[in-house]
Amino acid sequence: MAASARQTAALALAHALTAAERGLPVIPLSRTKLPALRSPHRGERQPVPCRGECGRPGHGVYDATTDPAAVRALFAAAPWATGYGIACGRPPHRLIGVDLDVREGGPDGVAGLDALARRHDFAVPPTVTVLTPGGGRHLWLTGPPDTVVPNSASRLAPGVDIRGAGGYLVGPGSLSARGTYRLAPGTEHLSPAPCPPPLLALAAPPEPPPPHPARTGTASAASLTAFVLASPRGQRNTRLFWAACRAYESPAPPPLLAALTQAALATGLPEAEIRATLTSAASITARTTIGP
Repeated sequence: MAASARQTAALALAHALTAAERGLPVIPLSRTKLPALRSPHRGERQPVPCRGECGRPGHGVYDATTDPAAVRALFAAAPWATGYGIACGRPPHRLIGVDLDVREGGPDGVAGLDALARRHDFAVPPTVTVLTPGGGRHLWLTGPPDTVVPNSASRLAPGVDIRGAGGYLVGPGSLSARGTYRLAPGTEHLSPAPCPPPLLALAAPPEPPPPHPARTGTASAASLTAFVLASPRGQRNTRLFWAACRAYESPAPPPLLAALTQAALATGLPEAEIRATLTSAASITARTTIGP
């Protein structure tokens, strides 16, 4: 490994250990901002709903830890890592990341959040803010222990993405293919602020309204798939989330999840958003069935 690559990896580890000391669970990331360690289940014929129970690293955000020895072990297994991710929704901070995307010719997440705040009468408090290489920013907020916030993309407003349970934020100091993530001046001394209640209510998963398929009993693959396929814009993520929760409660989740993935793709939901939604559903279902 070249000296510069070793220095980058060492710096990423140092930043990750600092975050872990603050109680923020971390994982190594590659320049693509994706988890640096590949799944140990890749290549298996059927999807494996494993969240690290197998004891091997490579389960993305489920590898996240605050234990210094475990952090070092993860980075030792991924010497190509150039950054680190911070798991959201995990105690003690239970981070909720508000990802404000700003792209030339695209949606302006900062303006979108401002409009949302005016419409729902809340103020965004001063909090930890990370500037992204693309010109956007990540706001760090905290949530209460009794509320699970799922990931979403532009559901609240154009350019406003939410990182919650099963998601992660790229930590400050991380190097990506587009540049370095940095703390915004003036926010270095801040702690993550509590999420304003109106924003929390918008970000938390709403109770699904449908009479069909019935919530009681085991929903069939056909009914769940039809439910997702019929999703209007603005409800695609919510319907997929609800259907995925029912799938994880079924005796055989993988075939149902595969069918729901294809249905969500057919509605135009991006693949990355589908993966994030399924991960959130898995996390919430696990908490419901096996406890915290």
